[in-house]
Amino acid sequence: MNKVNQTYLRFPLARRIEHWVMMLSFVTLGLTGIPQKFSTSGISIAVIGALGGIEVLRTIHHTAAIVMMLGSVWHMLVMGYSVFVLRDKMTMLPSLQDAKDGLQALLYNLGFAKTYPQMGRYTFEEKMEYWAFVWGAAVMTITGFFMWNPITATRFLPGEFVPAAKAAHGGEAVLAVLAIIIWHMYGVHIKRFNKAMFNGQQSEEEMLHEHPLELADIKAGIADRRPDAATLRKRQMIYYPVAAILTLAMLGGIYGFINNEKTAITTITPLTETQIFVPQTPQP
Repeated sequence: MNKVNQTYLRFPLARRIEHWVMMLSFVTLGLTGIPQKFSTSGISIAVIGALGGIEVLRTIHHTAAIVMMLGSVWHMLVMGYSVFVLRDKMTMLPSLQDAKDGLQALLYNLGFAKTYPQMGRYTFEEKMEYWAFVWGAAVMTITGFFMWNPITATRFLPGEFVPAAKAAHGGEAVLAVLAIIIWHMYGVHIKRFNKAMFNGQQSEEEMLHEHPLELADIKAGIADRRPDAATLRKRQMIYYPVAAILTLAMLGGIYGFINNEKTAITTITPLTETQIFVPQTPQP
């Protein structure tokens, strides 16, 4: 805490870097994925041409997907350390209180409630966004695997799952992009510009408005408590080997996701000497 300006650390540098990596990969996926879904649109054709063609676009899209998968692995490991080693409260888990806060916020915005709900570390809106991202990432990973590895997918599932996965992948992509543009941009950058992901800090006024219960815990000295050094080392000795095994398993899964198969596009020799289209000419 900066006592002069009364600001409070909300996100350390590592968490801000994680956020920016995931944000940039998401934006790249959106910019390269939406033109593929609406490929006949003039804007899509222009974007594909500007990026060097559909193959280059797909390579960029796949690379951004790999970055997001690696970012998700990192996030799970960080969350595991936070919960198991540091014993941080799982404040991102939804609860009945979030439903009550959402209802009170709605009534307040409609003029039927006198006060806005008092919330802690994460508001009900932030939790909804977080779990929507988790759900979207799971859907995009599963459907992306079906499209990236259609032969493997159809060994275990009917062939109809591949076009179904394509439809679900594109629909979820549109939903996610619209949610970020309409909901996240308004709530974080327009309604009240939140600089926490830029400088990591929030002022006391912002904390009073958005996270008054967390601010009360900070001032009472009961927030962000850390175990003693001996306990910390004991938990780390358990967590690090487990985390290493899980990391290897998840990285192996990502490697298999990427290199599981070669489709007919790369295995069939291109017909470079065959004249595919012969225009008809009038005979004399």
